[in-house]
Amino acid sequence: MEEAQQKKVVNIVVMTVSDTRSEADDKSGQTLVDRVKAAGHNLVEKRIVKDEVVLLKAALKEWIEREDVDVVISTGGTGVTGRDVTPEAFEAMYDKPIPGFGELFRMLSYQNIKTSTIQSRATAGVANGTFLFALPGSTGACKDGWDQIIVHQMDSTHRPCNLVELMPRLLEK
Repeated sequence: MEEAQQKKVVNIVVMTVSDTRSEADDKSGQTLVDRVKAAGHNLVEKRIVKDEVVLLKAALKEWIEREDVDVVISTGGTGVTGRDVTPEAFEAMYDKPIPGFGELFRMLSYQNIKTSTIQSRATAGVANGTFLFALPGSTGACKDGWDQIIVHQMDSTHRPCNLVELMPRLLEK
């Protein structure tokens, strides 16, 4: 019989990517904050960053260099318009992409928004031992991404496996 595991607390940053949102009207970012806390994880920081590759990369670099940040989850900027640059910034930082995240996100999203899911460039990867997840800017997308994927992978007791159990080995050479 397996010994019961105690769930590990993960240190998470939430970033909203937007030129127009403020803390007062950032519903998607708040949706993620509420879910992170409800899952028993530690919210290290919540920040709004403008849709500029250089600003996004600077924020990501800051967080992936910190030892107290395990995960960064962003909302916004994953579409196909000219100002949507989140995937470009995130992918430039990855040591290893996690393509299955975007694939699974779009598959699950299809159930709610049908073919409109092709407009999402949701992405995930690992950078300097930190997991990075980029979700679309709608509250529905944040709920889908967190409730159906991220919450389970950030649960050290989730079986058959989860990303938390890999954290100690992410920087192996």
